[in-house]
Amino acid sequence: MSERDGRTTRAATSLDRAARTESVDSATEVFVAHRNLLFTVAYEMLGSAADAEDVVQEAWLRWVGVDPATVREKRAYLVRIVTRQALDRMRALGRRKESYVGPWLPEPLLTAPDVAEDVELADSVSMAMLLVLETLTPVERAVFVLREVFDLAYDEIAGAVGRSPVAVRQLAYRARAHVAARRPRGTASPAEARAALQAFRRAVETGELQSLLDVLAPDVVALSDGGGVRHALLRPVVGADKVSRLLAGGWWKLGGERSVEPVQINGGPGLLIRVDGEIDGVLAVRVETGWVTGAYHVRNPEKLSRVTRETTVSRA
Repeated sequence: MSERDGRTTRAATSLDRAARTESVDSATEVFVAHRNLLFTVAYEMLGSAADAEDVVQEAWLRWVGVDPATVREKRAYLVRIVTRQALDRMRALGRRKESYVGPWLPEPLLTAPDVAEDVELADSVSMAMLLVLETLTPVERAVFVLREVFDLAYDEIAGAVGRSPVAVRQLAYRARAHVAARRPRGTASPAEARAALQAFRRAVETGELQSLLDVLAPDVVALSDGGGVRHALLRPVVGADKVSRLLAGGWWKLGGERSVEPVQINGGPGLLIRVDGEIDGVLAVRVETGWVTGAYHVRNPEKLSRVTRETTVSRA
């Protein structure tokens, strides 16, 4: 090879390397711009922040090998990758839930106060809604989340779940009807949410139950998740009288010095509970038209890593 040919080859190699670097930089910029959206899609499909993070990482490894210039609808393309990875992950997660000790609750997220201002987003990530989504099949859940929360077109959803647009429409109709029959129906004003949270806080801190009884719905449901690691209820407790007696009987009577901090959990009111300065659990409260209809108490240490720093959730 002549010296001139060698220079030409090295120049071509440098240009190729620069082009690849530019492509990776462009891919990174696009991915970062959509990362919060992708995490939210995965989390709403899985109910597990740890698994959602794994799915987002897997999506990045696939995306970085794609030239963004060849993708016309980048948001839809990335959502499609995440959806497929989440569907695969749901099968493994389902097997873990089958052997789970006691009720399984979604992994709680500490969210920013502005999440509650987006009513649709707050409802979609709430503990109550995520538990309703657990009653759908994996594909129904994917279709419902993508259509009802993120407003994807049926054709885009079809590509993500591997079904025809006609089948996706049927799945969406069935999922909407299923969720509508089970989802929480009312909303709460900020004042109502604060009042309910204050009542729970007094009950936890002092054992004073009257103010709590004043806000408990007759059919309130209490669930707790210890994952077989910490003491928790092994089955749901239903009814204001039973839930109040449960509180009076020692649900919160833990050894050590307790402190309770009001926080936003999954877009709604919640309490972060510490014992001797260490996080012991999170209580998320569902409030509908002034009444507490659900109390979700998570104590499993493996599910508490996201309650000390805010997690950004997004539909954009």
